Order: sequence, then C-alpha cells, then structure tokens
Amino acid sequence: MRQNHSLRNVMQDWVDSSALGGANQTYIEQVYEDYLKDPLSVDTSWKQIFDSWPKPTVSEQPHAPVREYFRELAKENTNKTGTHTIIDPSASRRLVRALQYINAFRYRGHLRSDLDPLKMWKRLSVPNLDYQFYGLEEKHLDEEFNIGKYVYDRENITLRELSEKLHETYCSTIGLEFMHLHNIEVRDWLQQKMEARLNKPLFSPEEQKTYLQELTAAEGLERYLGAKFPGAKRFSLEGSDAFIPLMKEIIRHAGKFGAKDIVMGMAHRGRLNMLVNVLGKKPAELFDEFAGKHSNHDRTGDVKYHQGFSSNFMTDNCSVHLSLAFNPSHLEIVSPVVIGSVRSRQTRLQDSERNKVWGITVHGDSAVTGQGIVQETLNMSATRGYTIGGTIRVVINNRIGFTTSYTGDTRSTEYCTDIAKMVDAPVIHVNGDDPEAVIYAARMAVEYRAKFKNDIFIDLVSYRRHGHNEADEPSATQPMMYKQIKKHPTPRKVYADRLVAEEVLNDDQTFEMMNEYRDALDNGECVVKEWSELDRNSLEWINYLDHDWTAHYENRFDKERFTALAKKVCIYPESHKLHNRVKKIYEDRELMAVGEKPFDWGMAEIMAYATLLDDNNAIRLSGEDAGRGTFFHRHAVLHNQEDGTYYIPLANLHNQQGRFEVWDSVLSEEAVLAYEYGYATSDPKTLVIWEAQFGDFANVAQVVIDQFISSGEQKWGRMCGLTMLLPHGYEGQGPEHSSARLERYLQLCAEQNIQVCVPSTPAQVYHMLRRQMIRPMRRPLIALTPKSLLRHPLAISEMSELLEGTFQPVLPEFDDLDPQQVQRVVLCSGKVYYDLLEKRRANQQTDVALIRIEQLYPYPSDDMQTVLQPYQHVKDFIWCQEEPLNQGAWYCSQHNFRTSLPAGASLNYVGRPASASPATGFASLHNAQQKALVDEALTVE
Repeated sequence: MRQNHSLRNVMQDWVDSSALGGANQTYIEQVYEDYLKDPLSVDTSWKQIFDSWPKPTVSEQPHAPVREYFRELAKENTNKTGTHTIIDPSASRRLVRALQYINAFRYRGHLRSDLDPLKMWKRLSVPNLDYQFYGLEEKHLDEEFNIGKYVYDRENITLRELSEKLHETYCSTIGLEFMHLHNIEVRDWLQQKMEARLNKPLFSPEEQKTYLQELTAAEGLERYLGAKFPGAKRFSLEGSDAFIPLMKEIIRHAGKFGAKDIVMGMAHRGRLNMLVNVLGKKPAELFDEFAGKHSNHDRTGDVKYHQGFSSNFMTDNCSVHLSLAFNPSHLEIVSPVVIGSVRSRQTRLQDSERNKVWGITVHGDSAVTGQGIVQETLNMSATRGYTIGGTIRVVINNRIGFTTSYTGDTRSTEYCTDIAKMVDAPVIHVNGDDPEAVIYAARMAVEYRAKFKNDIFIDLVSYRRHGHNEADEPSATQPMMYKQIKKHPTPRKVYADRLVAEEVLNDDQTFEMMNEYRDALDNGECVVKEWSELDRNSLEWINYLDHDWTAHYENRFDKERFTALAKKVCIYPESHKLHNRVKKIYEDRELMAVGEKPFDWGMAEIMAYATLLDDNNAIRLSGEDAGRGTFFHRHAVLHNQEDGTYYIPLANLHNQQGRFEVWDSVLSEEAVLAYEYGYATSDPKTLVIWEAQFGDFANVAQVVIDQFISSGEQKWGRMCGLTMLLPHGYEGQGPEHSSARLERYLQLCAEQNIQVCVPSTPAQVYHMLRRQMIRPMRRPLIALTPKSLLRHPLAISEMSELLEGTFQPVLPEFDDLDPQQVQRVVLCSGKVYYDLLEKRRANQQTDVALIRIEQLYPYPSDDMQTVLQPYQHVKDFIWCQEEPLNQGAWYCSQHNFRTSLPAGASLNYVGRPASASPATGFASLHNAQQKALVDEALTVE
C-alpha cells in the first residue's frame, strides 16, 4: 500500500473545493508525496506551490496539516452569506495541465527550436508541446491561469500569452537541454537564464555593430583566401561564421569573471580564421605559408591549419593570455592535451578556485560523438587529479562529417552532443544564423562555468558552404543540401539585413565594414583590435633551449641530506595502521636508509623523488595504479587499514619541499597520456610521469605517442619533458602482459627526438629520473621498467652507487672476468641480462662477457666504445633479446650496434623466432623458449 494512503483520504474530502482538485487528485498526491520525501526531486513549479503549504509536524498524522490547509481553502471560498462556493473541477484540471504544459517546454522545447539555418533538419515529433495534448482547447486560449511567479514574473496569464512566451523562450533560435541535470539549483539557474531572455533589448547598438564587424571579418578572410589562393586547402569556416564572434565573446565575458589565461584546442575547420581574427596572427604570415615560405629551417614543420599560437587579448576588464594548442589531424585528440595544459597552469598559479585559467575545446559534430577520446576526456572532467573546474566545449555543427550527412550513418542519437549527458553537462543548441542568440549562448556558458565549475556544451548549428576541403565537390554526395546552401545568404548578410531593417545601420555602413577589413588584410598586419604584444622574456622555456642529452648536469647529492631523507620517507603517523605486507616493505626501507640493506627498485625510485623534492622541484606521477604501483613496489600512498585514510610520505618531507602529486588515474591510457603530455608542455619545472599498468597498454595511446610525444618538437617546436614508465619483461604472463613494444618507440627515433632507456638496476632508475629533471633539456623519456626485477635478489644497489654514481648509458661486465679469456660478447638490455648472468654463473663460464645497453636512443656511441675497449680481440658478438625477431631492439638498432664493434667482428641475433604475437600464453612454452635463447647466447662455438 502506498505510504500516502491517509493523504488520499484527506484530499478526497477537501481537494475538490480547491483550484488544484478534481480529476487531478492522484497526480497531485503523487507529486506531493515525492516532495515530502525530497523537496528537490520535484519540478520547480510544484516545489514553489508546496513550499507555501503547511508542513507535516505530527508523526502519527503526517498529513494532518494538509487537511487543515484544505479547510482554510474551504473557508476562503465561503461567501459573506455563508454559502460555500465549489470551484469548477474542470478549471482545476486545466490549471494542472497548464503547469504540465509549461514543464514540457523545459524538458523538450529544444526539439522544436529553430536551429537549422537551412531548414532541412527533420526533427522528432513532439506532441506534448501542443496545449491540445493536455485536453486544453482553443476556447481556453483567453482564460487566465494563476501559475505563480516562478515563470515570466507573472502570476496570472492567459493560455494564449503563455503559449507564445513558451515558444519564444524555448523554441526560438536557442534550444536548451538542461532538465536531465540532477542538481536542482543548476536547473533553476539555467531556467531563469533562458526565461530572462524575454527582457529585451539584450544588446546595445554598439554591441550589434561589433558582432557584425566580427562576422564581416570571418567571411572576409575566407573570401580573400579563396580569391588569392584558389583551390588551396584551408578548411573554410564559411557557413559557421558565427564561431568567430562566439569565441571572442567567450573571451571577453570570461575576463569579467577572473580569467587571465585561456587554453584552446580545435581541429582544422575554421582554424585559420581563428588564428587571424581571434588570436591576432598577422595575415601576411599566413599568406607566406600559403605561398610555401617558411622561416624555420631547423624543423620539419606542419601544415598551416595544424599550427598553434599565443597572444594577449585585451578585454574591458583585463588582459587575457590566449593559447591555441597545436593539433594533428586526429580531430579530437587535442582535447585532453588542452585540459592537461590548463591544469598545469592552474597549479603553477596556485589557482585552487580554478578561476584564473580556463579551457575551451572546439569539436566537429561527427567527431565529438564518433571518437572515443571525447568520452574518456569527459570521464576525467570531475576527477580529483584531472579536473580543471569545467570546460566550455563548442561544437561547430555543420551537420556533415567528411562527406556523410545522413545522421543514421554518423550517430545513434538525436543530437551529436548527447554524450554531454554522461557528465550532467547542459547543452545550448543555437542557430548559427542568429549571432545575437550565439552571443547570449556564449555569455550563458561563461557564467555557468564560472558559477558551477562544470562542463557546458554550445552546439553551434550551422552548415559548410564548401566541401570537406576546397578541392572537394560536395554536391556529388549532398546534392539537396548544396542546392539549398547555394541560394542561402551568408550569416553576415543575414545579420546585416536585420540590422538595416532595425535601423541600427544602413547599407553603406555595412559595405564600408567589408572594405575596411579587406584593406586591413592587404596591409598584412594584425586585424584584431584587442590584440597586444607578448612579453617573450617572461617565457619559462627559454632556459631549456638548445640543449641535448649530453648536456652537463650536477647529479651528486650530499650524503647527510640523502640519509636524512631516506629516513624521512619511511615515517608515517603511529595511528596509521598499514597492511602487513606494506609494513614489511617500509621496515626494509628503514634498514636501507641506515645502510643495513642494499636499495631495491622501489626505494631507489622513492629516493629519486625525495632528493628532487628536497631541491624544491615539483613531481606529478599518474597512472592506473600509480600510488601503489601495479607490481606492489612503490607504495607512495599508504592506506590506513582501520579507517581508509591515506598518508603520502613524499608530500610531507618538510615545509620548503617541492610539490608532490600522485594520482591513480581513470581507466584510460589515451586520454590520460595526452593529458600528461599537455601538462608537461606547459611546465618545464615539474617532472611529469605517466606509468602504464603494463607497458603493453600504451598501445591504446599510440596516437598520442606518434603525433605528439615523438614529433611535437619537430613539427611545432614544442618541448616536452614527459616521462613514460612502461613495465616490460617476459615472465610467461602472456601476449598482453609481456612486451612494452620497444620496437615501436625505436622506430620513431630520429634527430634526438626522444630518449629510450631500459634501466636494469635501482641505481640506474634513480639516476635516470634525476637526470630527466636536473639536466637543462626537456625531451620525452621512454623508460622500459621491470616487473620481476623489482624484487630480484640480484637487482639491488648499494647506497654509494646512488650517491656517487650517475646514469650510465652502457653498463660494463659486472663479474670480475679476465677480458683476454672472453671469446664472445653478448649485448643485451633489461631482464634477460639476469637470466644470462645466473646461467653463466651456474655454468662457471668465463669466456662470455655480458654488456647491458641501458640507453638504446640516443645511441651512446662513445660509451659503447669505452666499454668494448677491453674486447677488441673478440670477433663473436651476439645481440640477445627476449622479444621475437621482428620485435624488440634488433631490427631498429642493429646498425648502431655494428658501428661499435671491433674491426672484423660479426654480430648475430639470439632470441625468439619471429612471431605475430608478442609472447606465448603457455607457461611451459615460454619457459622452453627462454631456456633455449639463454643457452644459445652462452654457447660459444
């Protein structure tokens, strides 16, 4: 039985004498029951009515006050002669239905909005946006309804006027999706913003002239380029011209809310227009690029519609620094890069409220819904280690993806922006032919982001006047669309005619705007009046220019400081109860700190961080198991077994230390790695590390590695000191848990673009990490880290190796062998060395030397010559690897190895045979293969 059974009895007695009675009794009961449970769970219209009702106070009769309420209603309806007036039940039904009618527009009004400039969008049928759907008829249009002040600041309104206002508010050139949001405060705020639009005029004549000038600039640049460079690819913005005033208004309005720095990312559509008309790139420089001229011969460069830019933009309130991120042709991959860059800047500026640095990402309609990186990025948006306090996401929706416009092929939802609902983000759909609606959407988005610190989408519904690029013929695949486009006036023309009709301007003035802009392009100088010069001397990257991997650095660390830190990283509160296994690890670390045990991998890594932090460097470490470490070795975060709280020793060394962050990331490789790349490119003073759970998992992020990490400096001049830790090693765990795909990174190596290292001792990882931060060079480091070696009894280092050593690109023979007795030299990297070493010792062999190459790229030629000097008499050299022949280092690095061999020496391969799979899934087969390759490497013929 329903809990409000007593309420039903009360209302049965009294509700028919109120304006809320009659046949709607059951409906009202249900809504009121929901209200009693949670006042925020019901629509605002009902909440305001119920808020005025007496509240239940007697637990035995929870609905008794309702009875009293209806008695009062009955008294009010009794006339002076004592005659009781019963309100018409049909009138009460109509009032409730009028309220339902209002609510329908808030939920679904956007489905009938005038969004498509071409009038070709076949929208869903929305029968409940017709008053007749609720049993209301034409004869009721002039009947007044008391709907309260929660809409249009009117209590009494006729159905006719109400219908007009609802259509004007929710079905005009702005359609707002917001009723899916769970937060009632947010919904109320958005509702008020939409309904306030009826308070006109919204824009002054001067503002309207500005918007027309910006539309004129957007159209003028495209036409100029089309005439000057016919047929050249430029990925024209035409049809979506309102994007330019939209972006400028977002910047202007964000400045009013404290924004000092805005990072933006977008694909190629409209990018040239953005560069010239928003960021202030000189048209002359763009024209030179079209003509094939370039000034920097040290880089390979990139096409003009992938280029980034930085500038200062003067608003009425302040100067806002703008950065447009460089972007490859992968349409959406720049989004997490932008978010990472924003977080980096917020951290550097100590912008804990996330008011000073904002992010804006620009998407295409087919790409935003079609590419999974969007979902991954949205999923990070509110997580602790990755949030930036909301992103404004603009979709340039020209309703066509490459050559496909049939939505049944491009997506499975009504809107391309339906993905926004996964993070409770509102969506403002707006008609690109109505710039004033676009401007209102921009302001609403800025105010929403400033107030609620959440993502918001602007869906700029427009069209594409040309093909995917200017060499395409779009009518071949969209004949009907392009018939309509050819006869449709441009957005500038539509708005100019409107302003002329409103007598804001005359025709001569609109033509003069066009001529002035064309003259400015001919002049070649900046055409953005808000642009201001950057102070190049304040750039933080200047000190890292023109250094390579051999740059000198001081890696020694004072012994007393080191020992004190080693003890400090083992300290945690007495009340913090550790898991027994973790406690044992920390007890061992205490012994390492005082020199009673050699350092294992975990302690050496922790000490690399501790010494860097002690020198006030910052560290950011992230990955799916970064706090603990996938293989239970790091334990940078200590979890209390009694209350679940955590403690981070590295963040509690002393008050003057550098910042230490460690984040267990969302279950994503592509978005998180792209995020960390963006973070690293914005802060050279933070050691940014991303760790894969298994090295194999970086496969999912290959686009980030190929298009940013390995080539960003050559294409765009963007330095980056990102470190990737990729667990690697063949322990019989199967195809996806063995190989970090070393060969893929080596294949990308050229021009000293990245470093590829395979450290095999705790001292080596200590020095490698410190070198990455201390050395005045910022290039990505790909480090293949171990799994089984983390606790291998031979993979240990003495404290002196950490204190007095340095990173060695090549490690010489470890055992005390007589070089003259050596007949074979085995070159190797990583875990296989220990298999070879243990087998050689078991065999008591002295005729095979084992040399470890710890840095495969840049290839350490000088170090190799030094290490191989004692073996100039040896003619038999082997490269031994665990990976199959077609994988690992062999194919990509053998030419380097051969340059280091003595004259007349030969180099041969020992390892697994070529394989389509990186490793076998059968333990017995793995063991047989491993034994065979070790035996072969040590067998001297």
